[in-house]
Amino acid sequence: MADPVVVFRDARLTIGGQRVVGPLRFAVERGETVILLGRSGSGKTTTLRLANALLLPSEGEVIVEGRATTAWDPVRLRRSAGYVIQEVGLLPHFTVANNVSLVPRLERWPAARRTARAAELLELVGLPPDPYASRYPHQLSGGQRQRVGLARALAADPPILLCDEPFGAVDPVTRRDLQQEFAALADRLGKTVLFVTHDVREALALGDRIALLDDGIVRFLGTPDGFSRSTDPAVQTFREGS
Repeated sequence: MADPVVVFRDARLTIGGQRVVGPLRFAVERGETVILLGRSGSGKTTTLRLANALLLPSEGEVIVEGRATTAWDPVRLRRSAGYVIQEVGLLPHFTVANNVSLVPRLERWPAARRTARAAELLELVGLPPDPYASRYPHQLSGGQRQRVGLARALAADPPILLCDEPFGAVDPVTRRDLQQEFAALADRLGKTVLFVTHDVREALALGDRIALLDDGIVRFLGTPDGFSRSTDPAVQTFREGS
C-alpha cells in the first residue's frame, strides 16, 4: 500500500488463553475509510481498540503512523486519533463549546484558540455557535449530541478517526442525514477512518473498503461493490441475514 496509516501485522488478542481476535492482516491507507462490519461479538470493537492501544496485541503488531502501538506513549496515541462512540460520552456539566474543546484544553491550547476552534467545528457539523455553543448536552437532541461528539473528535485535527457505531442510537432519518454529512466531512478533511457497524447499508454507503469480521477473523476485505457481488459463503450469509 502506498501510505498505510494503520497496519495490523498478524495481530492477535487472547484473554485467559482464549483467542478473541486474530490473526489480523490488513492495512488502512491515508485518507481511506475502512468499515469493520460484523455481528455482535465478531471482534469489531476489539479490533478498533487495538488501533489506539486501549487493547494491546498478545501476538503480532499493530502499527500506527509507522510505530507499533506498544512503542507509543498511549496518551499521545489516543490524542492523535479522534474517537466517536454511539453514546457520545459528552460531559453533562460542560457546555457544548467546552465539550468540543476538551482535547485542546488538555493540550494546553490558549483559550482564544480553543474558542475559535470550537466555533469553527460547530459550524462544520451544522450547529452554529450561536445558539449551540452555550447549551448543555441535555438541551440537545440525539442527533445534535452525535454531531457534538464528532466535532469533539475533530477538535485537535487528528489524522485518524475511530468510530464505534456512532449513529446506532439515533432514529433512521437522522441516521441517514448523519451518514451523508459524515461521508462528506471525511472526504473533505482527508481523514483516515476505521468505522465499526453491523449495518450493511451503512457499510456500503460510507466505506472505501469493507472488512467483514466473524469470530475475530477478517472473512472478506474489499470494496463495497466487491462485497455486494461476492459469492463468498460468509459474505452471502451476512447479506442474507441483514
